[in-house]
Amino acid sequence: MRNLITDVPGVLVGNAQDMRAATGATVAIFDQGAVASIATLGGAPGDRMGTSLEPEMVGQAIDAVVLSGGSVYGLDAAGGASAVLCQRGQGRTFGGLAIPVAVQAILFDLINGGEKDWMREPVKHEPPYWALGRDAALVAAQEFALGTAGAGVGATTAGLKGGLGSTSARTSQGFTVGALVAVNAVGSAMIGNGPHFWAGAYEQGNEFGGLGWPARLPEDALKLRFKGQALPATATTIALVATDAALTKAECKRLAIMANDGLSKSLRPVHAPNDGDTVFAAATGRAGPGGDPRVLMELGTVAADCLARAVARGVYEATALPFPNAVPDWKTKFGGGRQ
Repeated sequence: MRNLITDVPGVLVGNAQDMRAATGATVAIFDQGAVASIATLGGAPGDRMGTSLEPEMVGQAIDAVVLSGGSVYGLDAAGGASAVLCQRGQGRTFGGLAIPVAVQAILFDLINGGEKDWMREPVKHEPPYWALGRDAALVAAQEFALGTAGAGVGATTAGLKGGLGSTSARTSQGFTVGALVAVNAVGSAMIGNGPHFWAGAYEQGNEFGGLGWPARLPEDALKLRFKGQALPATATTIALVATDAALTKAECKRLAIMANDGLSKSLRPVHAPNDGDTVFAAATGRAGPGGDPRVLMELGTVAADCLARAVARGVYEATALPFPNAVPDWKTKFGGGRQ
């Protein structure tokens, strides 16, 4: 177990980034496809083909999930990933052509200090996201970077740098569950002013510092901390949970809904009006049926715990952007945690 979503058999992940623009994309590829659904609880989402994942829709399988910065510009990333999959012959065949399905969610990182010169006149070049999606798909593998990588490059939280996080776990039935998240939350992952994470109770080993919870919550623990008090809020946490259980689209929908609780366990506030919080849930089906209500209940609970841990890990592993007034990263502000 690598403690990554790629512990789920059949899942590969790749990152690509443009450090000058302070943005990036992450692509999760299912080498034999996956059944998937979606649950969006944020008030301002942006996605590609999300509606097709609702249980009543016809499509049954997807080939990739793309997480990207760039807001609406970032939606180009799925096109680049799709081009790679098409060249590999992955997808459903229509009229002799391989048509891959790459769904996507975006986060807002347009005012984080990076050079977004495609947004100014005269336009010198096109946005980088199609190429980022292609490049991330090309390097998809079992090992991939966390923190300031891929879709986590431009991500921030209230007071600390956000980033890309991932974790995994096994259920009592032997199913593997993994989470992948780009943490660009409107709220905070920290209890009070830190260094303890809201997700500390779910930590495995020292995956995000090993500090657990404080012996006693500070008096200001519940004080509301959020981005946008001085500048417009630049929010949205986007995630994927995956399992090797065999699930229907309706069961994946329930898995996505339950997994969303991982954001509630790790961020405060969450699912806000200017958030686009979106969670995909995918099932590769390699380990047998998982739709029994008791089994699905455990899958959803473990997925929520994995997602909570992945949020904290994304913040913990991040490094600050090299721009004036950039928010600090956890390790610089609080040290390396328990050794």
